[in-house]
Amino acid sequence: MNIEEVLKKSLNDERLTGSDIIALLSLEPTSADAYRLLAASRELSAKVCDSQAEVHAQFAVNLAPCPKNCMFCSFAVKNGIFKGSSKISPEDAVAATLTFEQNGANAIYLMATASFDLAEFCDYGREVRSKLKPESRLIANVGDQNHVGAQQLKDAGFDGVYHALRLREGSDSEIAPDLRLQSIRAFKEVGLTVGTCVEPVGPEHTNEELADLILFTAAHQPAFSGAARRITIPGTVLAERGMISELRMAQIVAVTRLAVPHSVKGNCTHEPCGIGALAGANLFWAETGANPRDIKEKTEEGRGHTVDACRTIFKEADWQTLDGPSAFFR
Repeated sequence: MNIEEVLKKSLNDERLTGSDIIALLSLEPTSADAYRLLAASRELSAKVCDSQAEVHAQFAVNLAPCPKNCMFCSFAVKNGIFKGSSKISPEDAVAATLTFEQNGANAIYLMATASFDLAEFCDYGREVRSKLKPESRLIANVGDQNHVGAQQLKDAGFDGVYHALRLREGSDSEIAPDLRLQSIRAFKEVGLTVGTCVEPVGPEHTNEELADLILFTAAHQPAFSGAARRITIPGTVLAERGMISELRMAQIVAVTRLAVPHSVKGNCTHEPCGIGALAGANLFWAETGANPRDIKEKTEEGRGHTVDACRTIFKEADWQTLDGPSAFFR
């Protein structure tokens, strides 16, 4: 592989092939070519978003053991992390929303476990939407939906959704891959903008698997793509597989940026880290409440970052951050 030719191809907004992507993913993460890859991704990422990174913020409306049993998730019934169920009040949801808005989050996400009642979730959405500034972006992070459910989210005031076909869906989770695909189509059909990601990446995932999922995200013209590593949940089966380094994660983030069309402005990684920003990630999340990568009921007391902390990481990587509503969900 001539890396210069592949990088030039991407910077000219020509589609990378599966073979191109696998070759980039196969580079030794500490090699000079891998560092050139990170630099090219950073250059392209800054170009397509006018050098304006974004910080989005998410809070959970509930916490409950989830029967979908995604092995990488602390909510999974089989992982036995959380035993009881709880939900926040509409007043607390509004308070969390307004705090994020006042702190300058560019988009606000409401998250619920996959089995949470959609009608009740939409009630939260309407309450929050009524208190937000009209221009603020409101995003849903919920379980799979058909066309009717997608329309309910749209009618409740949501601008978009986060939804991903996860790595080894159907084997590392009890969710059929086709259901994820049907949901993405339903969201788009009703006019909801979809953000997605290549996740959750572990050391066992092959370059071929990663390339397939990168091409999948590229084909859907999302608000953002990107990549996120799997965070180890102590005591679980997947904990035995280990966790990739932030450097390897940065490489995958960079390859994803180079492989998706320039029309896709956002390139996320999670959790927020400086090397991810160096590699072209221009989207981080702040979080409060329940978190599928945390064993604390309130992630702000554990792994969660604040809006200001995310901004600081971007600043240390010489990124500016956007002031105002998300351009990715425009």
